[in-house]
Amino acid sequence: MNFQQQTDQMLTQLSDHATLLLHSCCGPCSSYVLSYLSRYFSRITVLYYNPCIHPKEEFEKRLAEQRRLIDQMPTDCPVDLWVPPYEPQTFFHLVTGMEHCPEGGERCKVCFEQRLQETARLAQEKNYTHFATTLTVSPHKNAMVINEVGQTVSQATNTVYLPSDFKKKEGYKQSLQLSAQYGLYRQNYCGCIFSKEASHGTSIIDLESQSR
Repeated sequence: MNFQQQTDQMLTQLSDHATLLLHSCCGPCSSYVLSYLSRYFSRITVLYYNPCIHPKEEFEKRLAEQRRLIDQMPTDCPVDLWVPPYEPQTFFHLVTGMEHCPEGGERCKVCFEQRLQETARLAQEKNYTHFATTLTVSPHKNAMVINEVGQTVSQATNTVYLPSDFKKKEGYKQSLQLSAQYGLYRQNYCGCIFSKEASHGTSIIDLESQSR
């Protein structure tokens, strides 16, 4: 499936008043995506909705970098930021019992679903014409799975999902260049406690206590 081709086709058909609610996992991933998509939308709101990120200090650090990027990087349309409350227990509740799933497996799909469902819900509630996610810019994320989730959520909420594989057209490479240009903090793990523990080779905590 050529998602980049789908993206290009949809972008060329946008109206002059198209707006986008863009889920973002962090500043570095959003850097290229914003520079690319701001040419096509009249307004973009970055939705920093990431209950999976652990610990709270990491969530706040990534948020600060996301905010700084939006403040400093010029874009072709206005870009603002929307930060829902940080509620990690919602993520822990959803993935309890999946502690030992491999990275990239079913637990990650549940995480994609949680974030994209909320993005679609808010896009519908606030009348954005489209919603999307920056997640596909990462070479460590499965674009096929992310787009399948996006399409399913779109159909369930009657919202318009912008399919993507933002790593194409050297998108990931450009995100690295922009991160260096703006001196952005680039994290060394995906964000959740599972990826953090895996990167440090330590054991997973008991999620039953975290989800209460």
